[in-house]
Amino acid sequence: MNEAARNIAAIAPAEAHYREAPNNIEAEQALLGAILVNNDAYYRVSDFLKPIHLYEPLHRKIYEVAGDIIRMGKTANPVTIKTFLPADDKVGDMTVAQYLARLATEAVSIINAEDYGRAIYDLALRRALITIGEDVVNIAYDAPLDMPPQSQIEDTERRLFELAENGRYDGGFQAFNDAVALAIDMAAVAKERDGGLSGISTGIHSLDSKMGGLQRSDLIILAGRPGMGKTSLATNIAYNIAAAFEGEVQSDGSTKAKNGGVVGFYSLEMSSEQLATRIISEQTEVSSSKIRRGDINDADFEKLVACSMMMQKVPLFIDQTGGISIAQLSARARRLKRQRGLDVLVVDYVQLMTGSGKSNENRVQEITQITTGLKALGKELNVPILALSQLSRAVESRDDKRPQLSDLRESGSIEQDADVVLFVFREEYYVKNSEPRDPADPKYAEWESLFEKVKGTADVIIAKQRHGPTGTVKLAFQAEFTRFADLADPSFSPYEEH
Repeated sequence: MNEAARNIAAIAPAEAHYREAPNNIEAEQALLGAILVNNDAYYRVSDFLKPIHLYEPLHRKIYEVAGDIIRMGKTANPVTIKTFLPADDKVGDMTVAQYLARLATEAVSIINAEDYGRAIYDLALRRALITIGEDVVNIAYDAPLDMPPQSQIEDTERRLFELAENGRYDGGFQAFNDAVALAIDMAAVAKERDGGLSGISTGIHSLDSKMGGLQRSDLIILAGRPGMGKTSLATNIAYNIAAAFEGEVQSDGSTKAKNGGVVGFYSLEMSSEQLATRIISEQTEVSSSKIRRGDINDADFEKLVACSMMMQKVPLFIDQTGGISIAQLSARARRLKRQRGLDVLVVDYVQLMTGSGKSNENRVQEITQITTGLKALGKELNVPILALSQLSRAVESRDDKRPQLSDLRESGSIEQDADVVLFVFREEYYVKNSEPRDPADPKYAEWESLFEKVKGTADVIIAKQRHGPTGTVKLAFQAEFTRFADLADPSFSPYEEH
C-alpha cells in the first residue's frame, strides 16, 4: 500500500469534514414568517430578492407562491398558500400546513424583513461565486480543446460581471409592467436632462434633434468611405459626451451620469496620441498638422497646455490595441464599467476587429459574429455602442456618390444588427478632386461655383433608425481642425425626410 492510500485509509469516517454551501435557514424562516403575517414585508424585499436566492427548495416555493398571490391583490397567509404546495411533503415530523403555521407563529417584526432579505441575498451571491470558482477549477483541470485559457478567462470575467451587476447568471422574461415603469423612468430622465433628450447628447444639436441622442443598448453604425471624416465625427461625439459628464451619487454610493457620460474608445486604426492630437486641435483651433510638425508659436503652445490641463479631468478612456477580438473587447468593456463606469462605447472600426471563432471562417461570418457580439454587449452593459464601418468601393463607381445601405461591406449582418445606420458624406471631397486643370476651361467657373457651395459642409445621412425618422442632417466641417459642428445658419440645413 503506497503512502497516499495509507493516508486515505487512516482517515476515520467520523473525521471526514464536508463543507456546506453558505446559507442561513433561520433567516429564511424569519423572512417568510414576516411575509405571512404582514404582506407588506414582501414589498420591502421583492425588488432585489428572487425565489432562486433562497437556499431551501421549500422556502423558494413558499416565497414564489406568496409573491404571486400578493401581486394579484390577495392575502398570502398559511391558509391561502397551503393549497398551492404539495400536501404530502414533510418537514421533519410536520406537514407543510403545520410548518406554514409555525413560520407565522414565530414571525419576527416586519421592520427586520429587509435586513433578513439582504442577508439571504448576500449568501446567494457567495454560493454563486463558489459555483463560478468550481467551474474555473474544473474546466482548467479538464480543458476542452475548443476552449483555450484566454477564452476561459473571458467567460469567467463575463460571469463575474453579470453577478456584480445583476446578482444572477442568466436573464429571463421581464414583466411588461416592469418594462412600462422603465419607459416612464426614461421619459422622466429625458425631462430632467439638458436638451430634453431620451438618450445621451452627441453635443451636435441638429443631430440630436433627429435622433434624440444616443439611446442606451443601441448599436449605432457610422459608415463612410476613407476621407469622409468618420473618425473625426466619432472623436467629436466621444469628447463632447465625456466633456459634458456630470455625475450624480446614488444611494448605494455609485455615480450615475446626469449629463454626458464616461466614454470608452477602442481605436484599432490610430494611436491614442493621434486621437489626442485631433481632440486638442478641435478644442484649441490649432491645426493638427501644425501640432505634428511643431510649427506653433508661443500663444498656440499656451493654448495647447491649457487645453491639456482641462482634458485631464475628462472621463474618456482609449484602448489602442490593434486587431482585438470581440471577446477581448467585451471583457475589457466590462472591466472598464466595473472599475470606472461606462456610458458610451466607440469602436473604430469594425473591419479591423477579429471574430472569436475558428480562423477558417469566411469574412462575412466573422463580421456577423462581431456585429452580433457588439449588439449583445450593448444590451448587457446597457450602453450605446457607436461602431465605425468602411463602405465598399461600389460608391466610387457611381455618378451619385451618396452612400446607400447596400454599400456597407458585408452589409447583411451590419445592416441587420444595427439599430441606427449613419453615413458621413462630404461632397466637397469629390468636387475638390474633380477640379479642372486649366483655369481657362469654361467648366472651371461652373466647378468653382459648385465648390463654394459645398465647401466646409458635410451630410450625415440617417439611412436606418428603428426608433425615429430617416433623413439628412447638414453640418459644418472644418477639415483643418477635424471638427464637425452645427451650421451657423440653420436655414442652410433642411431635413430630407424619407
